[in-house]
Amino acid sequence: MVYMFLKRYVVGPLINAAFRPEVHGLEHVPGEGPAILASNHLSVSDSVFMPVAVPRQVFFLAKSDYFNSPGVKGRIMAVFFRAINQIPMDRSGGRASAKSLSNGGRKLAEGELLGIYPEGTRSPDGRMYKGKIGVARLALETGAPVVPVAMVGTDKVQPLGARLPLPRRSARVATIFGEPLDFSRYQGRQGEHALLREVTDEIMHAIQALSGQVRVDVYAAEHKKHLMEQHRQETKQAAVEFVDSAKDRARTAAHSAKHAADSLTHRDRPAATDDDASRPTAP
Repeated sequence: MVYMFLKRYVVGPLINAAFRPEVHGLEHVPGEGPAILASNHLSVSDSVFMPVAVPRQVFFLAKSDYFNSPGVKGRIMAVFFRAINQIPMDRSGGRASAKSLSNGGRKLAEGELLGIYPEGTRSPDGRMYKGKIGVARLALETGAPVVPVAMVGTDKVQPLGARLPLPRRSARVATIFGEPLDFSRYQGRQGEHALLREVTDEIMHAIQALSGQVRVDVYAAEHKKHLMEQHRQETKQAAVEFVDSAKDRARTAAHSAKHAADSLTHRDRPAATDDDASRPTAP
């Protein structure tokens, strides 16, 4: 109710007027029945532009942080996401993640559209990272078709760190839907890890064919950890170099001060004269 109201009368008109996003391949999204919309993930605004493009409601697996953040702001955010029927996704792995996927599976069993980002998190640099096998597990568990989706330009209107998307003349935003992938022949085999990996890779290849991104065979979360560690090491090295430089400047300043003091002492000392030299000394 809240979702469709916002989509039709608030968010949709605003997005279409401000950004004029392009939509391609919408005919590949079924008008009824379950389907998994598997998309690349460039920006927070992906979860705005894609639903605006689809006439039906899209249920997203949203990270659990949106539902359990502390404080008044956190409670308001949780109420909003529940109001628009988004599904908490625990990304810690193990049973918690499996339970989240099962919640998504129930929505598919009810004939709904489920949106998922197989990369698990936003791309830090615009490249496409290795997909997690949850999307394949859902497809094989439910038999629902997988529609590959490419988001284009959302990282330009809302880069990492930006609070809101802003229109930019040079940025073209587009949502591209590809032909559905049918994995129903594998239904019930979601326990076979090798098959899950194969299906996931096929889905990621289909998304990449639409988006044109460069693919990277590592998980985005792992790459982000690497970048954070690299940044930490660079910050640490910069701090060491700053301290060493400060010490060098202090030593140089101390040496200059000592040299200046010695020069003043030498200048103020009375000079010896010929009379002083000829004056007899006391016995």
